[in-house]
Amino acid sequence: MTVHSWAVIGAGPAGIAAVGRLLDHGIRGDEIAWVDPDFAAGDVGTKWRAVPGNTHVSLFLDYLNTSPSFRFAEAPAFELTTIDPGQTCLLGLVAEPLVWISQHLRERVHAVRGTATELTLSNRRWLVRTADAEIEAKNVILATGSVPKKLDHPHLQEIPVEVALDPHQLGQLDLTDATVAVFGSSHSTMVALPNLLATQVHKVVNFYRSPTKYAVYFGDEILFDDTGLKGNAAAWSRENIDGTYPERLQRYWVNSPEFAEQLQACTHAIYTVGFSRRRLPATPQWGELEYDPVNGIIAPGLFGLGIAFPEYGIDSFGSGQYRIGLIKFMQRVNTALPVWLNYGT
Repeated sequence: MTVHSWAVIGAGPAGIAAVGRLLDHGIRGDEIAWVDPDFAAGDVGTKWRAVPGNTHVSLFLDYLNTSPSFRFAEAPAFELTTIDPGQTCLLGLVAEPLVWISQHLRERVHAVRGTATELTLSNRRWLVRTADAEIEAKNVILATGSVPKKLDHPHLQEIPVEVALDPHQLGQLDLTDATVAVFGSSHSTMVALPNLLATQVHKVVNFYRSPTKYAVYFGDEILFDDTGLKGNAAAWSRENIDGTYPERLQRYWVNSPEFAEQLQACTHAIYTVGFSRRRLPATPQWGELEYDPVNGIIAPGLFGLGIAFPEYGIDSFGSGQYRIGLIKFMQRVNTALPVWLNYGT
């Protein structure tokens, strides 16, 4: 069995960044195994194309231009490059160049189509198992992504987040007599609410825990960069949440006396309450493993990257937050990779 220097699990934006930067650091393509079931830019490419992003186009372009191995300067013309860099855009416009980059990176490395199910360490090598293959590597980067969190309200018919955030899919549902509960006050919430109100839904009830929070730009610095609302979602929230509620929209604090009665009157639910780490490959030698949020180290030769393993940092305003987004994943791998290259098995 060939022993690779590195295995990268996942081909979303974080996995793409990892493969690109490994190549940039002089790791030969035949020494890198890349495992993913689709190689379609992860959930950005398969679930979230219709979602308006909360990141300026300039930062997406920074991500795409950081790695020489991406060869983005040689890419065909993408619509993303025609948009005002100071504006936001649909994530589908970002997915297109990510898919293009994935396609040519796959040709340079050992690409394995499948899902990693187990990781074991023996003889200073990691064994990565999928349903159809076994891969040996000295080092492994997990970039496995996340899935939407859910709450437990079994009497409500759930509308999946990926449907709620896609106006076309949402418009296919018959919601004429529906009272839809939307939980949360995040970016996803402020996309789902106007999408719902654009349908024939009878009523929308937003249940929230805390006040809205907005990102504020100060030149090159951003207050509440990773936790505040941005772009169209922020504009809609200021007018319709902190301003005047639209017709058919009601809001209730989850600890209010009205919560139980209002919840009982709902027929459907959308849970925009954040994301949790996608199920990881089993590690039977240790059980569930945790990572160091400062440097991404999980174990010798095993590292985490991306939304499943976000970097925790303190910004210039003194606020601590988990750094999530394409350019932040790239920045993370840029700072962490020199450490990872020296923390093998």
